[in-house]
Amino acid sequence: MSILSEPRFHCEEAAYDYIERHIWPDGPICPHCEECDSTRITKLKGKSTRIGTYKCKTCRKPFTVKVGTIFESSHVKMHLWLQAIYLMASSKKGFSSNQLHRTLGVTLKTAWFMSHRIREAMREGILLPLGGPGKIVEADETYYGKIDGPPPEATTSGRPFTSSGRKGPSGKRAILGLHERKGKVRYFHIKQATKINVAKLVKENIDRESSLYTDESRLYKGMDQHFAEHEHVRHSTGEFAREKVHSNTIESSFSIFKRGMRGIYQHCGESHLHRYLAEFSFRHNHRSDLGWNDADRATSMLMGAIGKRLTYEVPEKA
Repeated sequence: MSILSEPRFHCEEAAYDYIERHIWPDGPICPHCEECDSTRITKLKGKSTRIGTYKCKTCRKPFTVKVGTIFESSHVKMHLWLQAIYLMASSKKGFSSNQLHRTLGVTLKTAWFMSHRIREAMREGILLPLGGPGKIVEADETYYGKIDGPPPEATTSGRPFTSSGRKGPSGKRAILGLHERKGKVRYFHIKQATKINVAKLVKENIDRESSLYTDESRLYKGMDQHFAEHEHVRHSTGEFAREKVHSNTIESSFSIFKRGMRGIYQHCGESHLHRYLAEFSFRHNHRSDLGWNDADRATSMLMGAIGKRLTYEVPEKA
């Protein structure tokens, strides 16, 4: 029997019960005053009362499990949210908003907003350094899509373009990838792939006791001073691996990201690129090789919904 036949994907009360058991394992907690005494919290029942509504006797305010999560202020049924989460968790290369709109029967605008809220739940919270003593981390950069705004007039190093008109990767969105072998991957969208920008992220996100493997790019020159070891392969001479020295692992994860973006999503605004990167890195970090299955990924995404809020329109800063 398919997991999608379980009651939580079809019954609203079962969906609320499932979410409450995971977000409140020790019982309801008031999001307004953080009251957790079960004698001070009452579950409201009645024909005119919303499903899953509680009343706190301390602050005298009603609340549901949706408050303080990506589900807050959403009018979409919770069992549809659980369906959407599972579909995105079980699709290796992504699940488009158009497909979500057709599958769930919601409007395209709603499906698009749900997708981005779920990607926010996929975003990693505390970023611990990758690697460690005896571990290998690969670093590489790639480029996807054209940057917003006018095309650049000079290369990332400040030199003007040649008369041939070849602009290389300078007019594209730069993405830095870090991959711990047999471990996690981490992506960063950076404005420009300069030595200063790349070096800062590499040093902040990789343990100094790690071995760093890259290609021959000048962006990584001098990294041997910051890590236990820094080796590189020379792609320009046809060298792609020298025993254990290679960057094939991070390049493989890049290929999955690009296939998903081109084949499933097809278009991505630059302002949303970081969310798509969070989606693909989450799915890769919860892959089957590390012991995760579709249901486990969906549960992890649900837990990632806590404490995150994404509004449809971002308020302007004062």
